Amino acid sequence: MNYLQEIAYLIGSVGFIVGIKMMGQADSARRGNLVAAFGMAVAVIATLFLDKSGFHIIGNLSYILIAIVLGTIVGTLMAKRVQMTAMPEMVSIFNGMGGLAAALISIIEWTHLKHVGEVVELGLYVPIVAGLIIGTISFTGSMVAWGKLNGKLGDFRFPAQQYINAIVLVFIIAAAYFTYSTGMASDIPWFYVTLGVSLVYGLLFVFPIGGADMPVVISLLNSFTGVAAACGGFLYDNNVMLMGGVLVGSAGTILTIVMTKAMNRSLTNVLIGMAGSGGSGGGTGASGGSVREVQATDVAIMCKYAQKVIIVPGYGLAVAQAQHVCHELELLLEEEGVEVKYAIHPVAGRMPGHMNVLLAESNVEYDKLIEMEDINPEFPTTDVVLVVGANDVVNPAAKNDSNSPIYGMPILDVDTAKQIVVLKRSMKSGYAGIENALFFDPKCGMLFGDAKDSIGKLVSEVKAL
Repeated sequence: MNYLQEIAYLIGSVGFIVGIKMMGQADSARRGNLVAAFGMAVAVIATLFLDKSGFHIIGNLSYILIAIVLGTIVGTLMAKRVQMTAMPEMVSIFNGMGGLAAALISIIEWTHLKHVGEVVELGLYVPIVAGLIIGTISFTGSMVAWGKLNGKLGDFRFPAQQYINAIVLVFIIAAAYFTYSTGMASDIPWFYVTLGVSLVYGLLFVFPIGGADMPVVISLLNSFTGVAAACGGFLYDNNVMLMGGVLVGSAGTILTIVMTKAMNRSLTNVLIGMAGSGGSGGGTGASGGSVREVQATDVAIMCKYAQKVIIVPGYGLAVAQAQHVCHELELLLEEEGVEVKYAIHPVAGRMPGHMNVLLAESNVEYDKLIEMEDINPEFPTTDVVLVVGANDVVNPAAKNDSNSPIYGMPILDVDTAKQIVVLKRSMKSGYAGIENALFFDPKCGMLFGDAKDSIGKLVSEVKAL
């Protein structure tokens, strides 16, 4: 027996593992992506041109190659043109395509079995129907997430929606059971009923989720796609497909748990569509207060003569594309002897790791990106905190207002710093849609304007001092 294909699959699997490991560090993430891509290329070539007997060209090779070329062209163009602000939407689209591919595999295999009239064994049926359900939910859910992230879709809720979601989920399982128990002799196409209801559940699952809970949903849908791909690996007895699916599924699941803990959400509630609906009210106790507006000159003086400055990046930093000028300010302050760090909240931005990717793009050193648990004890000894476009992740209402929808969510304790400066375009609320009590803190000054322009003015003012 020829083991070339299995050796190639082993190389591909190692490439996946090493690549994912390297992606855990900002300075090696780019290389890790290339290593994982190399592993995938080896696995694809082995599938197309090898089998257990040796060299063998797979059927329909011309169609497959055409699809690969078209996919490469479209993917390259999308990757070249996408802005950092739109990266979460692109992640949702790509993730949805993975779920769709897994669902199509199940549909094709079921159609084939039905055509040849084979009796479907349980061991074969489980990966088929699991790939169908999970892949379909991942596809429709990712498309809704894409629409919500780019503003084309809003939150959609109706009474008792979480219970209806649970009922729909039970119906999916029942339809899947009837598909197997009746085989292909039933007059009711239970397999396609399962498909249709899974499509509906994917919509209902993500529609009600809003606010800062979207990173949780993105990571959860990512894990769904990985599990669906692993089902395909079981179905075809393909080790590298199975390994890739398991890696994505497990990584997505672990990340989901981290996100839910960071958002103080129950994973069970996320699954039945309650994420983003917690809390009994929207008040923050800040209404009626006054804000203190500051000018770039004042902030520049504060920063230049400080001993420690912490920058808190948020989605506004991505919108303004201010990461490069922010890094410039960091280097300039360090030349003046100021210690500068970045405080990273786990769900800042629109997807997990959004701020890490954004700042890595501007060559910020990875060891300056400090996670929430490690940076929070440092705020009381920090002279100036610059909050650049972050909102909900620094809102003190999460700690002291039980009526707030984000109450109980772990936040960055910027309110304990000596001085706080918030860079925002306006007083508009954040993604969670609630007022931020931090803005009314006597220690807080508001520097209004586009973040890129405001930080550019700070750079100029520090140089002029």
